Amino acid sequence: MPKMKSNSGAKKRFKVTATGKIKRKQAYTSHILTKKSQKRKRNLRKKTLVDKSDEARIKQLIQT
Repeated sequence: MPKMKSNSGAKKRFKVTATGKIKRKQAYTSHILTKKSQKRKRNLRKKTLVDKSDEARIKQLIQT
């Protein structure tokens, strides 16, 4: 049986931390930025963690 391939799109979007949690980029940063406050845009630049309920699915996608 052939090896399973990991999802290329997911590999580029998620990183696993040393403790095993998954980091992701925040949404809402690509367009319609004029109505968003400077503080909100600045905070959206930071990385955040994937929710616990989605972790198993994403780990399955990015496993190699």
